[in-house]
Amino acid sequence: MKLDAFAFGTTNWNEIEKTEHAGETGMAYWRTQFFGEKPNQVRVRMVEYTPGYLADHWCQKGHVLFCLEGELETALEDGRKFLLTPGMSYQVGDNAEPHQSSTKTGARLFIVD
Repeated sequence: MKLDAFAFGTTNWNEIEKTEHAGETGMAYWRTQFFGEKPNQVRVRMVEYTPGYLADHWCQKGHVLFCLEGELETALEDGRKFLLTPGMSYQVGDNAEPHQSSTKTGARLFIVD
């Protein structure tokens, strides 16, 4: 992620339209903003996972992810698993370690990638 120059701004996440993204099980609801110019555009999201959500893919995109509510389990392709609870974060680079998210309880996350 490269943060090229872009103007200061604020975001009221309640005003950003939700989009639905089906998982293998459960749903993800994204509120998404983009900042900067392509190809170095930064995507910032507020994401809600429903209880029982399991991502339908192994992600290779880099993220900085902060857990606001609920619990998020992230499995790495090598078998390691990490549980995030409110106030915890993870960070991973592009193409560094494929990861897959799931939650039994539901989760609300703030993600920059």
